[in-house]
Amino acid sequence: MWVRHATDIPSSEITPESVYRNRREFIKAAGLLASASVAAISGAPIVSEAAQRGRFDTTETVTPYAYATSYNNYYEFGTDKEDPAAYAVNFKSKPWKVSVEGLVKKPAVYDLEDLIKGFEVEDRIYRMRCVEGWSIVVPWVGFSLSELIKRAEPLGKAKYVEFTTIYAPKDMPGQRRDVLEWPYVEGLRMDEAMHPLALLCFGMYGEALPNQDGAPLRIVVPWKYGFKSAKAIVRIRFVKDQPTNTWNKSSPQEYGFYSNVNPQVDHPRWSQKTERRLGEFGKRPTLMFNGYDQVASLYSGMDLKKNY
Repeated sequence: MWVRHATDIPSSEITPESVYRNRREFIKAAGLLASASVAAISGAPIVSEAAQRGRFDTTETVTPYAYATSYNNYYEFGTDKEDPAAYAVNFKSKPWKVSVEGLVKKPAVYDLEDLIKGFEVEDRIYRMRCVEGWSIVVPWVGFSLSELIKRAEPLGKAKYVEFTTIYAPKDMPGQRRDVLEWPYVEGLRMDEAMHPLALLCFGMYGEALPNQDGAPLRIVVPWKYGFKSAKAIVRIRFVKDQPTNTWNKSSPQEYGFYSNVNPQVDHPRWSQKTERRLGEFGKRPTLMFNGYDQVASLYSGMDLKKNY
């Protein structure tokens, strides 16, 4: 059976960055900026507040939409890169509730629409690096995770934030197999979660998140390997002890809790020194922290080979 890979996508299916930006500008000019969060939930186009690249944005070329939405790691829908796009079509991403719980003064269960209200929606163009050696540049739409944390008012004992993906084996065929322990769990240290680069995301490319990219709510942590950015989040829990994240539990010798992009620490089965950008030929050097040097102070004094 022929399987379509990202490199097989014809140019006719690739949305140029100029078209994507023109579409955003048209919507913005039509006066629809205030409806961004509602659009994200309804599936209508999302409006970015930033017409030009902002303080968090990489200056690199945006990966064409067709690549970022057809070549994914999302084991809930299957282990092949093409499985998420093929099997996430019927996934029910609305209505959606998110529980904020644990060591906080203000626990709550939010409808996604209500969760988004009151936060400053931003468009951020981030590099993302997969542990397997490929990378993308994506314009995400969301708000700083730190803003939600401030709203929840964590207690002093809360040292970590844990994220749990929905468990829905009826709609997620990959969860019917025991390739991982379900539901998927990820976590960040509190200072990592509070860093302004950490994003709670509900859109990309000026539109609502596609199911295969983590709809309707995911985190984006651009200085870490992609599996740290949990998708389809239903629970955000504040805890005292380091969470046992799914991939670390499954294969601790390969996937550490921190999982910072570090070209000097090889995966046991391949090098991390170079990467292949989807849509490009050849490889490029991998950058420490994926090029986000502003997070380096979070790990001052730590052995990042031991704490991989």
